[in-house]
Amino acid sequence: MLARQSLDYSGAMQLSLGPDPRAETLRRLQLLLVQRFGHIGRATAERRRPEWAIVQGVIGARTKSEVSNAATDRLLTRYGSWEGVAGAPLDALQQELASQTYPNIAAERLKACLTDLIERRGAVDLSHLERMDTGDAMDWLEQLPGVGRKIAAGVMNASTLDRRAIVLDSHHRRILQRMGLVPPKASTARAFDAIMPAMPEEWSAADYDEHHLLMKKLGQTWCRPSSPACSDCPAQALCETGRKQAEEIRR
Repeated sequence: MLARQSLDYSGAMQLSLGPDPRAETLRRLQLLLVQRFGHIGRATAERRRPEWAIVQGVIGARTKSEVSNAATDRLLTRYGSWEGVAGAPLDALQQELASQTYPNIAAERLKACLTDLIERRGAVDLSHLERMDTGDAMDWLEQLPGVGRKIAAGVMNASTLDRRAIVLDSHHRRILQRMGLVPPKASTARAFDAIMPAMPEEWSAADYDEHHLLMKKLGQTWCRPSSPACSDCPAQALCETGRKQAEEIRR
């Protein structure tokens, strides 16, 4: 069996033998989630444009996806182009984003992001990312105002760029931490670096996308931030936290 190098939870290089055992856990988890929730299809073609994806991500903090999706569509309809959105007065953007949890912050971040993107590219255009390695492209995206690891991964994975990069929102990261698959206090970036080596090698970008959407449903339904319903969770047997709770109940 060939030895391989991978990142351990601290980010240091370590030498390990064979496949990462967490990959099999993720495969089993995916089957359980599909059984419980069914398959989830990908977004429409319009919503899979990289430029649409970055706008939706930047305005979407602490807001349900369907609300942010509608707000993103509304902005494009109202102003006709992303360049038009960038040139809109800040107070007008704040009014357009009234549906967001933090409309003022969303508007400020969006205007800063689009303005910076136009300065770099001459337009709100992310087509150059197609020619870049995934890691380099994500590093480039994370230089834009308001863009962190979650948004960068979303642009690369959920858009037509179709890259194998896992999107980690608060639900997804919380589940991975409770399951013991990433460090318990890991930031989004650190959790991303920890889980990527464990992602099943046969999964496509579409599989990554569906996995994230299913994990979000799990977090919204059972693995909530407080008072998780471990006894009802389909993933309990695969989860460190769920198994501990079951043991405590049996005592």
